[in-house]
Amino acid sequence: MVQFMFNIYQCQNKQCRFRFPDKATNTNDILCPKCKSETNIVEDQFDNQKILHDNYPNSFPKLVVVLDNIRSIYNVGSMMRTGDGAGVSHFYLSGITATPENHKLKKTGLGAENQTNWSYHLNALDLVNRLKTQGCTIWALEGGNDTLSIFDLPKENLLSAPIALVIGNEISGVDPGILRVSDQVISIPMQGFKDSLNVAIAFGIAVYAIRYSGYK
Repeated sequence: MVQFMFNIYQCQNKQCRFRFPDKATNTNDILCPKCKSETNIVEDQFDNQKILHDNYPNSFPKLVVVLDNIRSIYNVGSMMRTGDGAGVSHFYLSGITATPENHKLKKTGLGAENQTNWSYHLNALDLVNRLKTQGCTIWALEGGNDTLSIFDLPKENLLSAPIALVIGNEISGVDPGILRVSDQVISIPMQGFKDSLNVAIAFGIAVYAIRYSGYK
């Protein structure tokens, strides 16, 4: 991955003083994006810090993901980027879910989609049933009364079998047929006015909760 160096620029207009980053390859004559006044470099030549890679993959639950009928291409790209960071082994893309062959996905995938194992499937229920016969435990991320909080995951079982996490449509949720064959339905506790999160945000919370809950 290309590593850029950055400068911090600040507007010279005392009534503005807008402060912002830009690539260090740019010159000193950048105008303020807010008031169009001249700017100065106030922090010189720093890089964007990267988190070190985790070196203990065998201590985590094996996790594959089923994305079923996800409407937003950008949500798919974001989830593939997050899944790459969390160590998801494979993305099963189904229904209307976009695949990395769609160039729009690159906007949020930022290259992670090119490093991620994936396959496309027309029918997610058929896929889930096949994953069950192959030894996967099926977990669906969904709301409802009979769900298990991601903060109460059965840690003793996390390493016993590969987990297939199913993420459903942003509006209609997980297919009821998939819910019926799932081994566990998990949810994220909500305390505010809304009763759901953006699907890519919810996915990120869930995959890290699953992967790190089994850490030893």
